[in-house]
Amino acid sequence: MAGLAAAVVTVGALPASAASSASSDRGHLVSAERLTTQSAGQVGATLKSDPGGAWDTRAVRYGVDTYRLTYRTVDASGRRTTATGLVALPRNGDRRLRTVSFAHGTELYRNDAPSTAEGVWGRAPALTYASAGMAAVAPDYLGMGKGPGKHPWMDIPSETTASLDMLRAARAFAAQKGRELERDVLVTGFSQGASAALGLAKALQEGADPAFRLGAVAPVSGAYAFRKQEIPALLNGGTDAKAGVIYSALLFVAFNRTHHLYDKPGEVFRSPYDKRVEKLLDGSHPGIEVVKGTPGTVRKLLTPRAVKALEHPTGGLAEALRLTDAVCAWKPKAPIRLYMAKGDEQAVTGNSRACHAQLRAAGAEAPLIDLGTPEYGGSRHLGSQQAATAALVRWFARL
Repeated sequence: MAGLAAAVVTVGALPASAASSASSDRGHLVSAERLTTQSAGQVGATLKSDPGGAWDTRAVRYGVDTYRLTYRTVDASGRRTTATGLVALPRNGDRRLRTVSFAHGTELYRNDAPSTAEGVWGRAPALTYASAGMAAVAPDYLGMGKGPGKHPWMDIPSETTASLDMLRAARAFAAQKGRELERDVLVTGFSQGASAALGLAKALQEGADPAFRLGAVAPVSGAYAFRKQEIPALLNGGTDAKAGVIYSALLFVAFNRTHHLYDKPGEVFRSPYDKRVEKLLDGSHPGIEVVKGTPGTVRKLLTPRAVKALEHPTGGLAEALRLTDAVCAWKPKAPIRLYMAKGDEQAVTGNSRACHAQLRAAGAEAPLIDLGTPEYGGSRHLGSQQAATAALVRWFARL
């Protein structure tokens, strides 16, 4: 299940010496493993074979080589760690390549991340961009794919550092292959990855690495107004019921790791879910297990205390949500577009409208593109990723 956008949480401060040591080798390429080699025809066949719904193949021009990169980065507290991600390179012979950074939506199971995904869904955006002649760089995030530890879901700072360091590793890897990534990066992301993409875009614009520059940014179907739009929808039936349950559970479990919202699961989760939710959301359980192990409604999952906390946030939760809702409060200088689908059953459309308003208030021209009602496996939310990918590969090619 791909889900809502990430929230921002504060990264713990480290002593200057420790921070310097931890950051000195960020983006260092540890290893690269070839995953697949496909002709253009094979790429097209793969994209059409997705059981949830065929992907648009009109931009397919070239074959694609895919690789899993392992690289050095920092965790949510600034300590050294490693992460993985997918790089897809076109088999077109071009030495210099335009670069697309794609941030994926929420995945409950670590092996559904781009570099480890067996299904088409997790690889399709990278295959689409690469087969059109671009280098596609798709971070798995911390704790996903082959990376150690638990995924700090909803932590934009670590999603930003993981994405930036993945770009650095991809640049080094491309050089080993006799190829070069162009400086301007086309940044996009879906759902959770929409906010992650905005975090990376802002970092690039602010000069986080002089080897890269923001070329364009296009977030898709994010939850940018978590407190005022997404949480009320989760609590009051404005989203798909099961999606509401899982995202509410993720919110408490993930925020507790970084903001200490509760001492014991029973404070926020009703019995018997207090005994199982944290384990179900440790990244080792496929989505179907999470679906089966959780109730059908948010009110059956959360205690009255937890519901009250979401309705009237205080303390660390309020601060995290305040930061979440500021993800669009800046002015991109590069071209930007926002994409949404009508009747999105997971990231309600009020989120995109709120982001659009924030960007405009900051002085940015940011068209809000309505994708209509695309569906993937019966989901308009997931369908928006397919529809936006088809639109973005054409837009990026024109820039």
